[in-house]
Amino acid sequence: MTQPFDERLRRWRLILGGGSADGICAGASGDTDGLDLTLSAADQAMDDALSALYDSDRQGSLGSSSPKVARWLGDIRSYFPSSVVKVMQQDALNRLNLRQMLLEPEMLEAVEPDVHLVSNLLSLSGVMPSKTKETARIVVRRVVEELQRKLENPTRQAVMGSLNRAIRNRRPHHNEIDWHRTIRANLKHYQPEYRTIIPETRIGYGRKRSSLRDIILCVDQSGSMATSVVYAGIFSAVLASLPAVQTRLVVFDTAVVDLSDLLQDPVEVLFGTQLGGGTDINQALAYCQTLIRQPQETILVLISDLYEGGDRQEMLKRVAALSSCGVQLVTLLALNDEGTPYYDHQNAAFMANLGIPAFACTPDLFPDLMAAAINRQDLGQWAANQDIVTARSDR
Repeated sequence: MTQPFDERLRRWRLILGGGSADGICAGASGDTDGLDLTLSAADQAMDDALSALYDSDRQGSLGSSSPKVARWLGDIRSYFPSSVVKVMQQDALNRLNLRQMLLEPEMLEAVEPDVHLVSNLLSLSGVMPSKTKETARIVVRRVVEELQRKLENPTRQAVMGSLNRAIRNRRPHHNEIDWHRTIRANLKHYQPEYRTIIPETRIGYGRKRSSLRDIILCVDQSGSMATSVVYAGIFSAVLASLPAVQTRLVVFDTAVVDLSDLLQDPVEVLFGTQLGGGTDINQALAYCQTLIRQPQETILVLISDLYEGGDRQEMLKRVAALSSCGVQLVTLLALNDEGTPYYDHQNAAFMANLGIPAFACTPDLFPDLMAAAINRQDLGQWAANQDIVTARSDR
């Protein structure tokens, strides 16, 4: 349906900002055939909110006043839908250098929380005053609980369904055969002349272990991986709630921290990270090696852009050793919704040469990825089926 001409002009006026070069004139003085383009009070307030952000290079409208910024954040939430608010908040962080203002509680109370805000708060947690940190925890918990509601059921269903399929032992030893299920599965092979069943398919009880799979998430917490750290922390907490798997979370920069004991509370996990700093992948993988009990039953998910600040040659040797001993390695260059990241192509190609595909994964696909890993599917083929581009080998 075509919009009225004056409504189209109104929208263009709000988009272009009313400057002298926007090509729209008010009243009967220009090209508008006498239409009155004077903004209503509500439109003028909306225009002021937009100008404070997008004309700030000329006007500096928000200044350095935290109460004024908090008021602006409240205004945009009343004028725009949540999806637009989040875009404007991110633009404000980048254009107006509002990171210092995130240290003020009144601003945090006004903000529309999302995963980017959480990563900003986590990166500032070390310098926050105590009064602000409590407010920041409330904001982070709101985002975490929202993401958990969205991600927990798909993760639980995908992983548990995959584990249930994996525990069916189709090549059992004699003392592992489930005879009742084996007979039912082979009734069609009954041989009347011999009055017996040919057990073409043998079904076993499976291996009784405290966990069916060991999952280690090894997460690069350098600044470029900020949103990936947030999602990895939440997924780790969800996986840790599943009794059929044992989950460990290891984060690293130039130091390595094991956050596995905090997985019952993902907010504590996230505040246990230290976003920013360098990267020592080799040291992190060396620690993860000490956690491996059953290589053939271990899935090691390395979430990193692969820029190694430590000993690269040792890191590559360690990756090869882990792969050769049967550990299932998964390399995620990013775990977020932001598209293909910057990453070390040479190290990614080395992974690909070993049959370890490296690619970025969105949070909505991560549960299915873990299910594919548990079933030992070809992850390169899985990625191709999802239209995900993997890093190329250098062969």
